[in-house]
Amino acid sequence: MKRLSLQCAQRSLSVGPIAVLVFLFIIVAPARTQTNGYEFNDSHFHLTNNVQEGPNIRDFVNMMANKAGRVALFGVPLQQEWLYRVDGDRAPTYYLHSDAPLYYYSFTDAWIAMAYKSLPKEQQARFDPMITGFNPTDMYAADHIRRVLQTFPGVFTGIGEFTIHKEFVSAKIPGEVASLEDPALDRILDFAAEVGLVVVLHNDIDIPIAKDIAKDESEPAYLSQMNAVFKRHPNTTIIWAHMGLGRLVAPPRGHLAQIEAILRNPDFHNVYVDISWDEVAKYFVASEEATKGLADLMQRYPSRFLFGSDAAAPANQAKYLKIFHMYGPLWKSLDTETSQKVRLRNYERIFDEARRKVRSWESAHVPGPSSN
Repeated sequence: MKRLSLQCAQRSLSVGPIAVLVFLFIIVAPARTQTNGYEFNDSHFHLTNNVQEGPNIRDFVNMMANKAGRVALFGVPLQQEWLYRVDGDRAPTYYLHSDAPLYYYSFTDAWIAMAYKSLPKEQQARFDPMITGFNPTDMYAADHIRRVLQTFPGVFTGIGEFTIHKEFVSAKIPGEVASLEDPALDRILDFAAEVGLVVVLHNDIDIPIAKDIAKDESEPAYLSQMNAVFKRHPNTTIIWAHMGLGRLVAPPRGHLAQIEAILRNPDFHNVYVDISWDEVAKYFVASEEATKGLADLMQRYPSRFLFGSDAAAPANQAKYLKIFHMYGPLWKSLDTETSQKVRLRNYERIFDEARRKVRSWESAHVPGPSSN
């Protein structure tokens, strides 16, 4: 959509207030797509993998078909190195395939932007691209996000998924270890609030296999720090990825009560959780009791949960839909209204508002005519 400069808006004053209102609606209102006929919106999707490979975005649109209405579109910010002295001719494609380090791959943002821009307008409306190619320990990370918005106005809706504490990953990144108490993270989240960007944040609630090696601890390792982050940033829309869980970060004792305490706290009205990743779904479909526990919590707080796949570079539709189908027992356990909100409506509300705010910020901070 062609987007006019603020100078054009000022000139339009001469033709009256109605013209101004029409102009503002055109540049600020997000492009929308109706998702009534779809089964879900996806708040957590990686078009690429850890070596920056993945399907052509047009092929992915075909995978979405009539199943996924809208998708939050990420790259992967961490590139897996291929060190010949470590792996020889065996080229690793995943962060668990090698002991070689990971490094931040900032080009992922340009790659995602250009993939999005290659689509026709009606297909662009089904995506919310996200900025993720930054190092969250770097005080300049917020400046990277600003530059991406200025280089690709009309494209991005949020930031993430980016990682602070993550099993296996944190130790593989050279340099400073990311921390929830780092001023660099605060600077990122403050800038996100200024612009209106949605934030998808990955941070494990606990250390791996905590039930075995930290069984005497009174609470998960990072729960208090996460609460402190939420408290410091009441104006930032934060989606806590995976409910804080992971491959070896199982639900700690009292996990759902800990999540409920966050959702119940009126100071944390800006915090949401996603249930993405098959490594998370496995915990909540393992038994009827586990499924019921999550379903009951969702029905108490139906506006605070989002479905996400966390699929990364899927080769075909079956692989893309795997996580959605894994949650089949959960969908059957929810009442109709809650199911609709978790699968569809919460995404639309949160990301539509972010689109509106980000386009408005761009109209004030990106000079000159531009298009998406």
